[in-house]
Amino acid sequence: MIIDLPDTRTAAISDKLKELREKVGVARMGRILTLVIAPERDAMLEESIQAATAASHEHPSRIIAVRIGDRSAADPRLDAQLRTGGDTAAAEVVVLALSGPVTEHAGSVVLRFLLPDLPVAVWWPENAPAAPARDPLGKLASRRITDATNGADPLSAITSRLPGYMPGDTDLAWSRITYWRALLASAMDQPPHEPIISALVSGLRTEPALDVLAGWLASRTDGPVRRAVGDLKVELVRPTETMTLSRPQHSVTVTLSRTGKPDAQLPLARRDTPECLAEELRHWTPDPIYGEALEGIDRVQYV
Repeated sequence: MIIDLPDTRTAAISDKLKELREKVGVARMGRILTLVIAPERDAMLEESIQAATAASHEHPSRIIAVRIGDRSAADPRLDAQLRTGGDTAAAEVVVLALSGPVTEHAGSVVLRFLLPDLPVAVWWPENAPAAPARDPLGKLASRRITDATNGADPLSAITSRLPGYMPGDTDLAWSRITYWRALLASAMDQPPHEPIISALVSGLRTEPALDVLAGWLASRTDGPVRRAVGDLKVELVRPTETMTLSRPQHSVTVTLSRTGKPDAQLPLARRDTPECLAEELRHWTPDPIYGEALEGIDRVQYV
């Protein structure tokens, strides 16, 4: 069900939501969080709503998508669209389009639609504010999610996260490497128990997940960590062993190679946005390791 409310007010939207809740039933409307999405482009608006509704299978939620329009318009205008049932999975979706002076008060507009006594996450699926925690929308949330992968310059996007970082911030580039970090940590727990003397992270130049992976390694080792453009792989060098985790760019299988041991094949497909978003919505406490990985990027040598 899709209901358009052009040139409306927050009170009218709230009334219509209440009416929908009565029609759909309380059981269908049991939500555990509010997810606010702040895309910049219409194409990203639909893409991010689709990802959020897919994540709602695990995290039933109210999704509030905020689209900022013409800031210079003389008259304030608020257009809304309500979606429920069908393709919205376990979510109800509120799309808010703001233009004119009301764009300066996006936080106040969104505040009216937050579910009471439930946690709030804000997700910027492309470009994000320099300091998410100080953004009007970010101030509403205990979890602030960015995605450097969709930034105009992914490397600059991920490196710019550190100055404005606050506990509760995260980036989907970080969750895209969760399984890579787990495999590397598991392999390092096996003999020989020696320190890493150098590391290499290689892959696409436009993949910030690899930059934050290199930063994570730099925060955990004393040796040099290099970031190269080339085949997708991570190479860890220890005094008596070199360990390499490699995968063709579009493959779903990774190869673990170690000095003097047979290669091992392991499943490791690229994680899609709904999966990464669902992971980040499981965690509501600060992730200090992500902050340390951002700090570690400064130590990475780009070759």
